[in-house]
Amino acid sequence: MIDIHTHVLPGLDDGPQTIDESLAMLRQAAQAGTTDVAATPHLNNDYSPDADLIEERIQELQAACGPSPRLHYGCDWHLTFENVTALLDQPRRYTLNHGRYLLVELPHWVAPEGLTPVLERLLSVGITPVITHPERHAILRARIDLLQCWVHSGCALQLTAQSLFGHFGRVAKRASWELLSRGLVAAIASDAHDLERRPPDLSQAWRAVESRYGREWAELWMITNPGRMLRDADLSQPAARPRRRWWF
Repeated sequence: MIDIHTHVLPGLDDGPQTIDESLAMLRQAAQAGTTDVAATPHLNNDYSPDADLIEERIQELQAACGPSPRLHYGCDWHLTFENVTALLDQPRRYTLNHGRYLLVELPHWVAPEGLTPVLERLLSVGITPVITHPERHAILRARIDLLQCWVHSGCALQLTAQSLFGHFGRVAKRASWELLSRGLVAAIASDAHDLERRPPDLSQAWRAVESRYGREWAELWMITNPGRMLRDADLSQPAARPRRRWWF
């Protein structure tokens, strides 16, 4: 499996604070079957790691953990005025492996319609916004019509694996499965921060998706499209929506 959203770099945000904690998280991810991990620290008003520092920490952590899992560059980019200004100056500074895909966390205090022009501006400079955990956003999860418009305009959606099991509440759980059933999701990721409360383990999500929709959909959301994002390739767009399997 390929995890495009994790907070595994030590001392850069609210994830692990020591390299030993980071290594333990990577071991857990590898044991769960994850082969590739994008290290995506927060970039917001509280945390502002420089791109060069992110690269440096990735190299240090990869050297310490060995070849598995493979680490990739990224950032959990929060939509703020300062971040937008900097991004327009250097569009691929914080994207996944410096390709077109950017993890974008949207603010909770802005009317969602007001975000459309900003997303369109990012698209206009060659950035594909990957909107993170919309199911956990109280306003967005009630506006699936708007999320659908954003996806059709070129954005992508990334769910948090634990949302599928109610870790972030029953409403987020329902929204997660609804977005999956409508075929609006591009990827499922862990958004890992630690070993226990928010671990880097996608295996439970894989089993749940495979049981409900079949292996091909688990592969799409946790291998194929995440891998394409890391390679800066076009996303796979299935012709049909996932259909729930029924056993008699």
